[in-house]
Amino acid sequence: MNAITLNTTATGRSGTNTTPYGVALLRIALGVMYLTHSLVLKVYTYGMDGTAKFFESIGLPGPLAYVVVALEVVGGILLLANVKVRWVAAALLPILLGATWTHAGNGWVFSAPNGGWEYPVFLIVASVAVMLADEKR
Repeated sequence: MNAITLNTTATGRSGTNTTPYGVALLRIALGVMYLTHSLVLKVYTYGMDGTAKFFESIGLPGPLAYVVVALEVVGGILLLANVKVRWVAAALLPILLGATWTHAGNGWVFSAPNGGWEYPVFLIVASVAVMLADEKR
């Protein structure tokens, strides 16, 4: 019986498979995004008090801001360290869904007042892609 084989290299040609490099690049980009959005935006730019007040202004409990920032920092570090990638990406999805909900009324594009919802939706898709591609399971 003849076996059918599929060529799974990123180029479609025989040779080096570059797919793991692409997955690693996406994982690292997500880790950096979580760290910058938590530390640079929420901690250093707005301050934790300002971030908590923003959460309250949209109907969320202020202390939830501290939980979100902590999860983003730890999650970003774990993604960068390539530790439990699938679980980390899945655990951070509720934060991205919350960000999508927060910006839903602002329109699609980032240049809309208070930011649009395209960026968190893109990050959801990127997170799911990283989850699906993680070979360590």
